Formats: sequence, structure tokens, C-alpha cells
Amino acid sequence: MSTETSPKQPINEFEAGLDKADKAVATFEQDDKTFIHVLRKFLRDYPTSIPALVLIVSVLFFGLIANNFLTPGTLSLVLKQVTVTGIVAVAQTLIILTAGIDLSVGAILVLSSIIMGKLAVDIGLPPFFAVFIGLFFGGLMGWVNGILVTHIKLPPFIVTLGTLSIFTALKLWYSASQSIRGADIKEMAPSILWFGQSIRLGGFQITFGVVALLVLAALVWYMLNHTAWGRHVHAIGDDPDAAMLSGIRINATLISVYAFAGVICAFGGWVAAGRVGSISPIGFDDVNLQSITAVVIGGTSLFGGRGSVVGSVLGAIIVGVFTTGLSLAGVDDYWQQFAAGCLVITAVALDQWLRRATK
Repeated sequence: MSTETSPKQPINEFEAGLDKADKAVATFEQDDKTFIHVLRKFLRDYPTSIPALVLIVSVLFFGLIANNFLTPGTLSLVLKQVTVTGIVAVAQTLIILTAGIDLSVGAILVLSSIIMGKLAVDIGLPPFFAVFIGLFFGGLMGWVNGILVTHIKLPPFIVTLGTLSIFTALKLWYSASQSIRGADIKEMAPSILWFGQSIRLGGFQITFGVVALLVLAALVWYMLNHTAWGRHVHAIGDDPDAAMLSGIRINATLISVYAFAGVICAFGGWVAAGRVGSISPIGFDDVNLQSITAVVIGGTSLFGGRGSVVGSVLGAIIVGVFTTGLSLAGVDDYWQQFAAGCLVITAVALDQWLRRATK
């Protein structure tokens, strides 16, 4: 019986050819860990380090060029001036983390404070109930924004631009374009002005409003970093499609974000009443842009998914340091606005640079 040997011949030829093949191991090009690469990765992983460094440098700089800047009185004044902006910046951070924006935060703040003041002073409700109702309406206004964004599917910019006009009209109508005097508030509901009181720490005078800002920032920081809700907020801002596929209820989370931001703005209205000593329907008109400026300078990405309330608070303090420092240095107001604009553009350019970094 014959044995077939023909199939083995090609195999032998193939094995003989392998001896002549190149035995070099394939290599893959690796990223060069240059200083720029390491710096970009560090700044991306720790975005709060940027505003912290800017704040330290700016304080030292203005301490050198401006008289009396590095004094307890001046630094206390800076903190007092940025309290309301910092609180609204915390609310704005929540919105921007979801890749949205809220242009109505200032109107919500003022309308909520007017509701608190009118109920407590004109109607005579106990201040506690007046404040609670004001906080409720602040959350309600934020909830309306969230419903329009999620269910009507309108861009957040358009929604809040429209509600800015609506809430502004409502605050002028409800207040009859009249302020609530500080004397009347002190007589009928002095606790409305409680956050304007201060405590002395050495040479510093720290208002309860500053303490409230720090406590609020710590609370929201914990919620964003150590709760499922916070992880959902970051996920929606980073990639909404992936968040939906992972089972996150996007609409419900977004509505909760806008409603919570509205409550924070209403709380800011309570703090603002103590900060100013009265309640005016035309006050804090510029807090919308100031809050966005603080958030951007603080390292939160306008494209969503990355940022920190700590950075936003530092951003608000940076703006206050620049404003006060330039004023003490004798710089005109328009150059102060010029410097703030340069800070915003630089912060956004830095964010774009960091977004191009590989994770």
C-alpha cells in the first residue's frame, strides 16, 4: 500500500523559507513623555491647580504694586464682594458641567429675594416661611428651565435667554419697580439680613455670607464627587449618548440640576440681601456674566464633563482680586474690564489645549 508524500513537500519548503525571513520584533512608537506632555496631563487631571496658582500669583503681584492690598481689611473686602458671585458661580458650575449654560441666574436671584422681602415685610409672614417660599420659587424657576431644555428640546442658551427676560419682567411687576428699604427689613424681618453680619478673626472681618459660600461649595463638591447623582452629572456633560446607553436617566438628572441651581440662586438672593442691606429689583444685573467668568477662569470646561466648584469659587475670588488690586493701583474701570476679558479668553484657550490632551 503506497503512502502519499506530496502534501508534505510544500510544508517543508515553507519551513525552509522561514529561516530566511526577518526575525526582528515589531516595535510601536511611544509618546515622548516631554515636559509639555506631563504638564498637560497634570493640569487635565487636577484642573483646580490652575486657578489656585493664578490666585496666589495675582495676590503676590498686587501686593507689590498696590498699596494696602495685603492688609486684613482689603482681603476681607475682596471676600465680601465676591460672596454673591461665588454662590451663583456654584449654581452655574452645575449647569455648565452638563454642557449647558444659564443666563437667567441673576434674574432668579433677584426675584427670589424680592419674594422673600415682600412676604416678610409687606405681608408679615415669619421670615423663616418667607425664605422657604423664596427658595421654593427659585427651584421652580430652575425647574421650568430644565423642562424646556429636556422636553421641548431647546438649547439651554435660548431657553435661559428667554426666561431671563420673563423673570426680569416678573421681578419688575411684582416689586412695582420699588426697592425694599433696609430700615423696613430691620424692623419687620431682621433675619433676612443675617448673612450681612460678620465675625472677627484676628484682623479679618468674615461675614456669615462668606461662611455660607464655603459651606455650600463643600456640600456641592461632595455631591459631585461622592454621590451617584454627581457621577451622572459628569457623565451627561462628557458624553450624553454613552450616559444614556449606561442607563442614566438624562432628562430627570438635567431637570434636577436646573432645579437645584435655581434653589442655590435663591439662596444667593437671601445672602445678597444681607450683603447690600436692602432688596432692589435692579440689583445684580451683571451677576450672570460674572458667574460665567468665574466658572471659566476656575477651570470648568464650557463643553461639559470637567470642572470643579472649588475652581469656580477660586475664579470668583480671582476676579475680585483683579478688580480690587487694579482699583488700588489707580487703573481705570475700562482697563479692569479689559483684564477680565483677557482672563476669560486665556482660560478658554487653555481649556481647548487641555481637551486635546490624551487621557
